[in-house]
Amino acid sequence: MTQTSVIQTFGDFTQQIPSSQEYLTLNFSPTAAARKRRWGNYGLSADFLGDYFAAFFPGDELPDSKINQRDTVKAAVSYVANELLENAVKYNDDSTGLPVSISLHLYDHQIIFHVINFANQAIAEKYQAFVQVLLASDLDEFYMTQLEKTAMGGGGSSMGVLTMMNDYSAQFGWQFQTLESMPNVVKVDVMAYLNV
Repeated sequence: MTQTSVIQTFGDFTQQIPSSQEYLTLNFSPTAAARKRRWGNYGLSADFLGDYFAAFFPGDELPDSKINQRDTVKAAVSYVANELLENAVKYNDDSTGLPVSISLHLYDHQIIFHVINFANQAIAEKYQAFVQVLLASDLDEFYMTQLEKTAMGGGGSSMGVLTMMNDYSAQFGWQFQTLESMPNVVKVDVMAYLNV
């Protein structure tokens, strides 16, 4: 019996990322031992991405603000990249031997983040259920509910995704695809769009 790949897409997921003059992709080793030893490197990688992409923006102050565009882009890219990367690495199924990757594509007024990891079926289903609830909810109300959940000690609040949407106006798209060669593994593609 042949396994078929099941694909489910949510939000603003784009099958083909438009070509850009500036982009950068980082891949991370799939082994758990290396991941545990290098956990701090993921934050450093996010900061590197922030520094790299901020260099393309002027240091001029933004209207009605003492913060300049370069610093704003640097902080936003670092935060979003760190959250996306930490989640991808945390929930990656290392037994697949497949790397976690993060790509950033720069456009005139937008940066697209594309993160790929490979999760076991149960983790992917839980994440997919969260995405469905998120997309069906009022963002402000859901954000407050999750803040309360976190304050009460409830785990799994997904505050990183909500903060990216609430504080940075990031838009998201998700695609979940079971692998034909490993039916208990789901390729999780996350796209985040950040206007700059």
